[in-house]
This record gives sequence, structure tokens and C-alpha cells, in this order.
Amino acid sequence: MKITLKGFTENALFALNIFIVFLLVFGDKISVPYWLQPLGRLHPMVLHFPIVLLMLAMLLEFFRFKESYTGEKLYQNFTTGLLLTGVLLSAVTVVMGLFLSKEEGYSGSTLQWHKWTGVSIVFISSIIYWSRNSAWYKAPVAKIGAVITVLCLILTGHYGASLTHGDNFVLAAVTPAKERVPVDKAIVFDDVIMPIFNEKCLSCHNLDKAKGSLILTDAKSMLKGGKTGKLFVPGKPEISLLLERIHLPVDDKKHMPPKSKSQLTTEETAILALWIKGNADLKKKVLDLPANDSLRVLAANLLGPVASAEENYDFSAADEATVQKLNNNYRVVYPLDKVSPALEVNVYNRSVYKPEALKELSPIKKQIVSLNLNNLPVKDEELKTIGEFTNLRRLNLNFTDVKGDGLKYLKTLSYLKALSLSGTKVNFNSVKQLAGMKNLKELTLWNTGLSVAEIAQLQKLGKGLVVIGGFKDDGKSPVKLNQPRLSTDVSIFKSTLSLQIKHPVNGVQIRYTTDGSEPDSLKSPLYNKEVIIKETTTLKAKAYKVGWYSSDAISYNFYQSNYKPDSMAFLLPPNEKYKSDGTKVLIDNQLGENDVNTGKWIGFRENNMEAIMFFKQPIPLKSVTLNVMRQVPAYILLPQEVEIWGGADKKSLRLLKVIKNQMPAKDEGNALVKLDAKFEPHNVSCVKIVGKNFKKLPPWHPGKGEPAWLFVDEIFLN
Repeated sequence: MKITLKGFTENALFALNIFIVFLLVFGDKISVPYWLQPLGRLHPMVLHFPIVLLMLAMLLEFFRFKESYTGEKLYQNFTTGLLLTGVLLSAVTVVMGLFLSKEEGYSGSTLQWHKWTGVSIVFISSIIYWSRNSAWYKAPVAKIGAVITVLCLILTGHYGASLTHGDNFVLAAVTPAKERVPVDKAIVFDDVIMPIFNEKCLSCHNLDKAKGSLILTDAKSMLKGGKTGKLFVPGKPEISLLLERIHLPVDDKKHMPPKSKSQLTTEETAILALWIKGNADLKKKVLDLPANDSLRVLAANLLGPVASAEENYDFSAADEATVQKLNNNYRVVYPLDKVSPALEVNVYNRSVYKPEALKELSPIKKQIVSLNLNNLPVKDEELKTIGEFTNLRRLNLNFTDVKGDGLKYLKTLSYLKALSLSGTKVNFNSVKQLAGMKNLKELTLWNTGLSVAEIAQLQKLGKGLVVIGGFKDDGKSPVKLNQPRLSTDVSIFKSTLSLQIKHPVNGVQIRYTTDGSEPDSLKSPLYNKEVIIKETTTLKAKAYKVGWYSSDAISYNFYQSNYKPDSMAFLLPPNEKYKSDGTKVLIDNQLGENDVNTGKWIGFRENNMEAIMFFKQPIPLKSVTLNVMRQVPAYILLPQEVEIWGGADKKSLRLLKVIKNQMPAKDEGNALVKLDAKFEPHNVSCVKIVGKNFKKLPPWHPGKGEPAWLFVDEIFLN
């Protein structure tokens, strides 16, 4: 008996239909063996092909009985072959999908709809194929069958997309964006954290598809965690699984979200870390956080403006060209909202500030509702100009040179709701005239000359006014000091660098170290006017005051960079994913942050780092510093060994220094680390730097036995 390809395919289709029925009837009583799981996981990859074939086959079937096509043998044969191929591949895809659905993490109504609409495609199209030559199979039946099959294809694709990418994936782009919650009504978890989970995590961690048994649809499920344990440890982001997975290299199979999905932004990652650091509170409102709290600042950028009837501004928008012209390197003007005529203005850069910066805003004075002049040398007479901004709602004069005489000019601002005067030299008599302003609701006077009694009196004078006066330093209720602040953003210098350290609380002592040790209140140097840095240094500083708890230490690395090579090359290539712009990234004097995906880091795993540098003129080299990353949970370790070689040319190199690092401890925190190699000065024209990564991660590490990553972002030569 001769077996034709068509006959074999028809028999295979019949067998697959029987097998699908078997899986549907006995699916709850069988388990898929591990060696068949890869077949099931091919389901998302294979399904697109039969969809296209069936769509085309049903289009042809719809017109099959048209008079001009009934006699076309090629049309009829092609339609038959196309339909048979499409149905057979659809049956194979359904079998794969049924295998895949047996794996952990797939459940819920969406899965059921996806399964049954997919199965319907196979059954309906199989019936169409086997019936299409019957006497009762006429044009109306063919058209109805084609339409039903196409509808099933559309529904199956919709539910499949919902399983893979989350609800409303197809229409999300044209669905109106959900109105942002006003910042004054927002709860941190509900309105800041959950939207991140919904957008970046929920497609894989929902009730229908709970990968790793982790569900992120609500607080209770989130706190329960998944099969690998709790999602986070409140107060300890550095050992929380959520942050560990986010910071893994994108190519790592445990990185979350998977590299095929939309990744978290730097701001979203920071928000999650700060929320966990703040004990992952589920009830706290955004405005319950301190005004300068990093989480509050980041959250405010994601939320809508304060809900208020006054948001319906009765003035027209400013000329766009005028607004654009007013933006420069010391002033930013931008709309409060995309559709709002209201403008917000930030003026900064104390060293170049002049009163003209305010007078130049005259063309848009009606549109300005928020003005930030924090830490600028603004004087009382300049408040007269501000008094002309008739629609101003918020004004920040913190740490300016205002003394109080000019506050009278602000009384004309009938819409002013919030005024900050912290760190200024205003007195009670100058401020009390503001207490009668009708719409003023918030007055911040922290770290001013006003006494506790005067602040209390102001509170009584102002109806509905909240006066923020700061802490009462009575020595009985100790409060933890906030960290000192550095007056510079410069981290890299050539010869010397002068550092000023400030603290907003009067009367504090600042103790510091430059050798990387922790400052103490007795032995560490006492800060006076400045700290002079003359070489690569780690500066740490703490604030102390009697009756207060000491602050946490600030820690900053400062890098001296005297020499740059005339040319540089890698002797071994970096990892293809993390090669960035090559060697120039290592000598561009731009430090990377804690994210390896910013393009500032060069990553090595398969190879050691071997870089060679050449100088046209010999240099008296005495030290080499590498800025490297350590994120133990993300497989990123310090190099096991660094070798510094130098000589007159490539052939006459000799070993100048070796740095060795131990395998890190399990709980060692994330850090950016400077590795200093110091040695006796040598005149060199060629330098080779070798960084050897750990070839095997320790037994306690999730990647035990695998090679560690080595990430470098700068090399400094002195």
C-alpha cells in the first residue's frame, strides 16, 4: 500500500486530536516528565507560524465557493494543503501548550480561556478539513466556520498575550493613561510601589502565571514571598532577594525582569531600595516622609500635583519661545503639567547668581506658581521682584541671605500656600506679618533665630497655618543628626582638591578621616574650614552634638588623575554585553554608579582584564588606582588579583605591584571600591594592567562553581 505525504499528515492530525482529548480528560492525573519539558517550552516560539497559516487558509476558505474559484484546481489544492498544514501545526502547538501548563506558575481563569480557545481552534479547523468535501458543506457553512476559527485565533492570541505580558497588553498603547494620584493623597505602597510591580513584574507574577510561586497582585501575596523565600527583608535592602535579582547582570537567567521584558529604570530601582530601607511600610503616606527624604522626592516625580481647586488656573499659557529662552545653565523653567499653563522655576548655581535672574522672569510672572531659590545669595530687596509673581503658590528661600526686611513684599501674594525660610536670619517681628496671609498653610522656619516660644506664638496667630520649627534641642529627647553634606560634586582632580563640609544644625562638630576608617568623637580630626586632598583618598565624616545621637557617616572616594595614556588597548576582549565604548570608558574621568547597565562599566567574565597603555613621553609613575564594583549576590566580585606592569616598551615590562583580594563573605555589602597600587616611582612609557577574576564562586553562593564577574569603570594613573 502506497503511503502519501497527505495521507500520513491526515493520520498524524487524527492522532494528535485523540492525544489532545486524552490530555484534556486525564490532564489532572498525569505529570509531564522532565525530558519533555523543553518541548512544552517551545510553545511560545512555534505558535506564530500556525497562526499565520490558519489565518490565510481561512481567508481562502471563506471565498472557496466563489464561482470564479470553484473550477480553479490550483486554488482548491493550495487551500487544502495550506489548511492541513495549519491545522497540524496548531495541534502540535496545543500539545506543547498543554505540556507547558503543567509546569509550576500557570493557573487561573486567563490560562483556562487561553487553553480552551486554543483547543477549539484545532477541533473546529479539523472538522472543517474533514468535512469540506461533504455534500452538506456549502458556502454559508464554510464562511461561518472560517469566521469562528479566526475569532478563536484572535481570542487565543489575546489571552496568550495577557499571560505573557499582562492584562490589556494589546490595547495598552491606545488606552488613556490612568490619572495620576495627587501627591498629597498618595500612599507610598499603593500609589508608588504597586504601580512599579504592575508595570514591570505582574506579567510573570500574577494569579494566572505565578512564576516561582510568587504573586505580586496585592500586599498579602507579596509579603508571603515565593518558593525561594521572602521577597525582601524590611530595613535591609542589601540582603533582600528583590534587589539581588534586579542587580544581577541582564544576561543572567535569574535577573529580574528577564532581559526580554521592559527593565526597571534607575529611579524605580532606587524607589524600591529606599522603600525597603524604610522598613517597607504599607500604610505610610508620601507626605508623611520628611520633605527632603529621597523616597519622597522620587515619588513626587511619579505622582500628580497636590489636589486643589486652585489647580484650575485662570491665566493663559506663556509663550513657548519665551520659556525656552529663559532656560539656561543656572535656571530651569518647566510646566507643572503637560496641559497646564502653570510654570515651575528652579534657580541654582550660587557662584553665578545675580538679581537679574529674577527680573528676567518678568515676561512669565503671571504663569509662575512655584519658585525654588534654595541656597542662593538672595537678599531682601529682591523679594520685591518676587512680590510681582501674583500667582505664586510655593516659594523656597531656604539658606538664602534673606534677613526679614523684605518679607513685607510677599504679602501681596494672595495665592501663596507654602513658604520655606529655613537656615535664614529672619526674626519673629519680620515673620509675624505673614501669619495673617489668608491662603498661607505651611511656613517652614527650621534652623532660624526664632525660639520655640516664638514659633508656638506664630502657630496661634495663623489660622490654619502649620509652622515647622524643627527639633527642640533640650538634651532630654535625643534625636539622630542627619548626615553632613559636602559642598562639591567633584570626585576627580589633578593636583589638590579643597573640600568644605556643612551641616544645617547649628553647633555640631564634624569629625572626619581620610584613611577609610570610621570617624569617632574623640580621636578623629575636627573639621574647621576645609579639608585639603592631595592624593587618592577615601573621606568619611560624621556629625556630633551633645544631647543628640551622632549621624551616620558619609563616605566619598576622591581620585587623583595626573596622567592619561596616548593610546590604550585590551589584550583580551571584554564580555560582548558589557564592552561599552571600549578602553576610552576607563580613562574618561566619569565614574559609574551602582548599575552595570549604564554604559560606564566594562565587564569581564570569560577572560581576565588585560589592558595595555602607551605614552609618547615617559612618566614617573608611582601609583595606579582601579575603581571596581562589588555586588556579591549579582556574581560581581573584586578581582582576585591585580598585576601592574611597567617599562620602556611592551617587550621590557616588569612587575611593579600585585594586589590580592580574598573571597568575600556571604553577607558582604554592595560597594564601589577603589583598589590602590602604590610603589616606588618608575619612569615608564608602557603600562600593562591585569585583573584576574575569581574563576569559581564559593559553595554558599547560588552560582557556586561559576566564574565571577569583574567590572571596572576607571583607571587612574599618578
